[in-house]
Formats: sequence, C-alpha cells, structure tokens
Amino acid sequence: MTIRTRREFLRNTLQSVTALGAIGGLAKFGEMNALASTGSGYQALVCVFLTGGNNGHNTVVPITTALQDYSVYQTGRSGLAIPSASLLPIHNGNDVYGLHPSMPEMQGLYNSGHAAILANVGMLVTPTTRAAYNAPSAVLPSNLFSHSDQAGQWQTAIPTGLGNSGWGGRLADQLASLNSGAQFPTVTSISGCGLFCLGQSSLPATVPPTGPVQLNSTVNNAILNQAVQHLLTFDNGLQLVQAANGITARGSTYANTLASLIATQTIKTVFPAGNPLADQLLMAAKLIGLRSQLGISRQIFFCQLDGFDTHSAEPATQVTLLQQLSQAVSAFYAATQELLVDQQVTTFTASEFGRTLNPNSSAGTDHAWGNHHFIVGSAVKGGAMYGTFPSLALGGPNDANSRGTLIPTTAVDQYGSTLAQWFGVGAGSLTQVFPNLGNFSSAPLGFLG
Repeated sequence: MTIRTRREFLRNTLQSVTALGAIGGLAKFGEMNALASTGSGYQALVCVFLTGGNNGHNTVVPITTALQDYSVYQTGRSGLAIPSASLLPIHNGNDVYGLHPSMPEMQGLYNSGHAAILANVGMLVTPTTRAAYNAPSAVLPSNLFSHSDQAGQWQTAIPTGLGNSGWGGRLADQLASLNSGAQFPTVTSISGCGLFCLGQSSLPATVPPTGPVQLNSTVNNAILNQAVQHLLTFDNGLQLVQAANGITARGSTYANTLASLIATQTIKTVFPAGNPLADQLLMAAKLIGLRSQLGISRQIFFCQLDGFDTHSAEPATQVTLLQQLSQAVSAFYAATQELLVDQQVTTFTASEFGRTLNPNSSAGTDHAWGNHHFIVGSAVKGGAMYGTFPSLALGGPNDANSRGTLIPTTAVDQYGSTLAQWFGVGAGSLTQVFPNLGNFSSAPLGFLG
C-alpha cells in the first residue's frame, strides 16, 4: 500500500491502534460540558448496519393494502413465502402489513408508537423509474449489486466514485462547535466501522463491546509499561512516526481513563445474552450514560450485525438474525428510557442493499437494491410507514428486472438528511454532508418530530 500524504498515514495508523479504545479529540476528562448535563442539549444517533444485505421482503410483508395483498408477495416468493398466519400484524392507516415472526419486540415498539418503517430506501444518483433504469442513458450508482461498492456508497453517501469520508463523520464535522468542550470524539465505532465514521476533520473513537483494551502489560507491569511509554515518547526525528506515536500514546491514555469510567456505569436494563448486536448496544448505552463525565452533547454510534448475505438457507438464517436485531434494539430502547434520554436517542437500520423477492435455486436470494428500514426512539413519529411501499409484482413498475429487484423510491440522501436535520444540521449545510442531495427533495421525510 502506497501512502502519499500525512493524512493518509494517520488514517491508516488509526486502523492499527483502535484496539486501544478511544482515539480522537480527547484532551482531558476533568471538564464537563454544560450541554451534556441536561437532556435538552443532548442528542445521539445510533446506526445499526445489517451487513450482507438484509432481505427486506421477508422483514416487512404486505398483507392487505390498497396497492396489493399477500398473494402478490406469495407469488413472487415462489415457495419461500412466510405463511400469512405467522406474520406479526402492524397497521399503516388502513393498510395491514406483517413483520417477520422473529420480531415481536419490534412489533411492540411499532404498535406503541416508538418505531417507524421507511419503505424501499436505496442508493440513487437521481430519482429513477423502471423506464429510466432500462434506458441507455441511465445514470446509476457505480457497480450496483456489489457488496463492497454499495456498502461504501451507503456509508459515504457518494453514489459514484470513491469517497474519503462518511456521512456520520461529516455530521460530526458540521456540529463540532456543539462539542467544542467535549472530552471525547463525537463518533464512536463499536464494531469495525468503515468510512461512515470518518469525517473531513473529525476522527472517530473505537470502543469494543467488551470495553477499551488497555496497553498495560500483566507481566513485569511497571517495567514493560515504562518501556512502552519510552518508545512512544522517543524523538527519532521522523515526523510521521512521531505523529503515529502520539496517536497511540493518546489512545492508551484514553483507554485507561475510559475503562475506569465505564466500570462506574451500571445499566439495569437486561440485554439478551449471546447476542452480538446486544453486546454492542449495551456498550453504546454505557457511553451515553457517561455523557456528562465526557462533556459531550452529540454522539454518533456505529454498530453492525453480520450474516445477511443469504444466497442459501435464507429462511432459517433470518429467523436468528432478525430475532437478534429485534431483541437487541428493544433492549437498547429500554436502556435509553432508563437513562432518561429516549427522546434524545434515535436508532436506525441500514444495509448495503436489499435482496431479490424471487428466490434462487438454493433456498436463498440474490443481491438487489431497495430495502425497508426501521427507525426507533421516542422522538420518532412511530406506528407508521414512510416513503412509498413498492409493488411486488415481478416485472412490475418497481422491479428493475423480473426478480423483485426493487428500484428505490427513497434515496439514502433523503433518509440521512432527515436524521441530520433532527440532529441539528441546518438546511443550508445539508449538502456538505450529502453532496448528492440536490438531486432530491431535502424536506424531512416526517418520521422524526
């Protein structure tokens, strides 16, 4: 790998030291930001990335709606349809939909008004129809249906070309003044964040679900620790190495301090055991609980649940994964209630793309495009579906081909900008976070109060 600039060097160095725990704009822990000590000044966004491309067709199913009924879904699923009697009913006005049977907690959040669904979201360059998609002059995201490309585009909000920052990081850039007295970075990755977490000027923290990993040795502790500190402070005259040493040293200091703070934070809400997403969200809850000690008024968290690339055995795989998602998000929402910040914390799902409605020959589905997502929190105008739910007719007006490959009716830019405006980004600054937003309406989609 060729590294041409100091910034590139520092970015790559971060990848090797994130196991130390928090890395970023931490100066000292003693000061407190007054905004963070009051609920009214604090807000957090929590991204739950469903890695691999969740099949939204099995997650949110039309039962009886003005556009279509269950039979259209059943025909398209060709033998892999979830029985209608097993679906968990939810209402959107007079329309009845069903959630996957593994998601009773999400059903409860939706029915109680604390969760909403945004239908058929995806990465777009411009608003696109079936006719536009099939036209020779079609303007489309680069390398559609590619995991790496679509995951990168979702996280950068740049549908063509390569981005060097993500919209989570750029949100942090825009709101840096609100965290000017903070003793901790705005963005925290709890599970292998990609570009989403990196801003143009903001660097993220990384805190594993088990807590920050300290650099201290357990053998000959004092001697080895002294040797490590000597190496990190030794002036060898090389600017890039010195910069890397500084990052590592600060990371070690922050991890040690954060570890002692986390030890004092108790969350009484019970999170499900053996659930990797629940472990991540529990750590997020602990860090939210420390917002006053960290002096922070805005936080962004990145978590992920892997395993959604279901080219085979999809029904059985989704049973486990969607149960983990539903239970973990429900527990996290309860924890925000315990912390008295459920109005200030909004959790939302993302995934690089959806999957085909029509199955393949291995009881699975293949890479597709548009997908349905959940938004959870007390600020959410829940119990409702937003966006435009598509026709599931194979080869129909919303199908890019003949397999139920949904052409998105809502852009990632619109989804993210709605979250951004709730988070405090002014309308005039939205294109700094979402450069492609000018091709779409920037009006909030309505799912947040």
